[in-house]
Amino acid sequence: MNDAPTATQTAEVPPLQPAGGSEHAPAGQTASGPAASPAASTQVAATTAPKAEASAPAGIGVLIVNLGTPDAADAPAIRRYLKQFLTDPRVIERNSLPWKLLLNGVILPLRSRRKVGDYKKIWNNEKNESPLKTITRSQAEKLAAILEPLGKHVVVDWAMRYANPPIAERLEALIARGCERILVMPLYPQYSAATTATVADEVFRYLMTLRRQPALRMLPPYYEDPYYIEVLASSLKAELRNLPFKPDVIVASYHGMPKAYVDKGDPYESQCVRTTELLRRQMGLDETKLLLTFQSRFGRGEWLKPYTIATVKDLAKKGTKNLVVITPGFSADCLETLEEIAVENAHVFKRNGGENFAAIPCLNDSEAGMLMIWQLAMRELKGWV
Repeated sequence: MNDAPTATQTAEVPPLQPAGGSEHAPAGQTASGPAASPAASTQVAATTAPKAEASAPAGIGVLIVNLGTPDAADAPAIRRYLKQFLTDPRVIERNSLPWKLLLNGVILPLRSRRKVGDYKKIWNNEKNESPLKTITRSQAEKLAAILEPLGKHVVVDWAMRYANPPIAERLEALIARGCERILVMPLYPQYSAATTATVADEVFRYLMTLRRQPALRMLPPYYEDPYYIEVLASSLKAELRNLPFKPDVIVASYHGMPKAYVDKGDPYESQCVRTTELLRRQMGLDETKLLLTFQSRFGRGEWLKPYTIATVKDLAKKGTKNLVVITPGFSADCLETLEEIAVENAHVFKRNGGENFAAIPCLNDSEAGMLMIWQLAMRELKGWV
């Protein structure tokens, strides 16, 4: 494909200014001795103490992390990515011999070949990378520019939990640049063990190899953060104004999860519900006009319901003609939003009687999206900057 589409947000947002508080301590002041005596007989030159050099502040690192993506839109690269992803015990909570045989003998060979076409539909051919990588890099670059007034000792980088660039490599680079304090920002609004926790696992796995470890902070989930909800709503309203049709229904689709994980205590479902409730309130919509669904089901087990694709099909069959889908749980557009929602679900909707379908872009590296990331970063950096 050509360059990945990015969100064109027109929401009104506050100007880019760091949060309150001084940026740096003042440099050392010049100390002066007593003034020269006015007496003509004894002129004494005023002595000035040497200028004290201020020590450079210790480096502070900010690491943006997203899920990951294949290094190329071909079967070998997709297979490497899927193997790393599907062998993570946080993602697939089983390690039996039958599962390993199924994964290596059936799933990886077939799924990696089948997904080549999907990735090619959305691939950023100019940069020869997936949109997720393009957008995440841009988010890091733009955050670095916004944080620049804090000083050169604040360094922003980015990593992927799976494939490249790996978390350990980028943490090592931050430490090599003198970062003694690091804020890790997994860009998952809703917490789950399969996303946020596995990022923490990988971070700590690397730190366990170090004798001298940096101080560390992890961005908590922000599923009900007022600014996140406000930005979601304002960007959605802006996108709706630009559509050539008025939606009958809006579907908020989140990535799915096996129901068993929630039964074991994962808070993901309840946090998705909370985000949707707050978004409804902000938009002035009820539960019949803004639906909650879950996508990307994998395997035959029961996942969180209702399923997005089944809901889209059912809406079309019952007479819904105009449908909009948003994906509040994704911070950047990727295969699941650009192909699964914008292509596959759109096809299902129209094949079953629907007429107009729109997939709303993620916040991505838009002005509104970057201001949200900046707000989160400044909140977590308090006391460090």
